[in-house]
Amino acid sequence: MAEFEFSIIASGLEPDSDTAIDRFFEAGCDDATIAFTRGVFVLAFCRTAASFEDAVTSAIAQVREAGARVERIEPDCLVSLAEIAERAGLSRAAPSLYAQGKRGSGFPRPIARFTTNSPLYDWHEVALWLHDKGDVDASIIEQAVFIKAMNETLGKALAAQ
Repeated sequence: MAEFEFSIIASGLEPDSDTAIDRFFEAGCDDATIAFTRGVFVLAFCRTAASFEDAVTSAIAQVREAGARVERIEPDCLVSLAEIAERAGLSRAAPSLYAQGKRGSGFPRPIARFTTNSPLYDWHEVALWLHDKGDVDASIIEQAVFIKAMNETLGKALAAQ
C-alpha cells in the first residue's frame, strides 16, 4: 500500500450548509481536505491504496455517494514550466533549459498559450520525455495517462447531462 495525492473537483451540493461537508465525510472522504472555491468543491486527498487507480476510483465513488457530481481530477494535464519542475522534482531552471533546447533536444512543444510568456504543456508528453532522460519514474507516466483518460471520460459524461 502506498499514499497517493490528488484532488477531485466536484459540484452539485449546496456549499453553504455544513451538511455537504458531513456528507463527504460520511461517504468515506475523511482522508480529504475539503474546500469550496470558485463555485466547486475541491477535495484534496491523501489516500492509501494498492495503486493510484484504486485510490482515485474509490474516491470518485465516495464523492458520488455523497451526492456530488465529479467534474474532474487534478493534477491537471496542462502544466507550466514551473509546474513541470515541481512535479518532476527538478530545479526551476531545468524545464526552461529543456524547452529552449539548451539541455537536450526534442522537448515537447506547448499545446496551449503558445504565444505567451507562460505556455502550457501536456504533462503526459513531458513526463514521457523526462522518463526517457531518466528524470521521472514510470509510475508518473501511468498516473498522467490515467488522469488524462479519466478527465476525458468525466468531460464526456458532463456534456451528455
